[in-house]
Amino acid sequence: MSSQEELRQLSRPEYWDGKYTDTAEDAQLHEWFRTFNELKRFLDKNLFQVHPPENNPRILHLGSGDSTIPYDLSELGYKNQLCVDFSPVIVDRMTKRHSKAVEEGSMEWRWMDVRDMSEIPSGSIDVAFDKGTLDAMIHGTPWTIPDEVQENTGRYVREALRVLKPDGHFLLITHRPVHWYSRVLDLHCKDTEWKMRYELLNEGGGVVQYHGYILQRG
Repeated sequence: MSSQEELRQLSRPEYWDGKYTDTAEDAQLHEWFRTFNELKRFLDKNLFQVHPPENNPRILHLGSGDSTIPYDLSELGYKNQLCVDFSPVIVDRMTKRHSKAVEEGSMEWRWMDVRDMSEIPSGSIDVAFDKGTLDAMIHGTPWTIPDEVQENTGRYVREALRVLKPDGHFLLITHRPVHWYSRVLDLHCKDTEWKMRYELLNEGGGVVQYHGYILQRG
């Protein structure tokens, strides 16, 4: 399988179903694109200070997988979280893993494709959080973006912005170069009221550079 075909597989649920099925029930496949501790400075500035837990913000985790971030946030008092993923395997697993929080209503996992979130009302989300989901839809080059990538990323970004409240924030974590990621986001946000900025995330060191993007109404 070519590297480009491997990248295409990342946007397909059956690929992730296989990965999660091959991972032990009580194990984590991987914490993609920085751990909670490595993201604390970014989250403090763009989540904790802007949408503190005492305001009970509605947080949407997009393509949440088996990330610990929802649990980590719940420990800080965030008790109104919705996690969506298109892998039914991981949705079932995380629902069982955090059954107490699910029963209490502080966290919920739903089987859903982020490109079609019609179940979620427009303007109902305070914070949408993406850690690698948009990346999984991207392949090719920023100069010749494949039609499939434009279609998938466009549907996703439009849906994410649709569900946000007027004062909501869309936070994205990526390892892709700024010129690549910005090109994709600019493609779908130009001529809109949404403004974009980004920050370099260098906590934890390492060779790969990570960036945090923040989208909000201008």
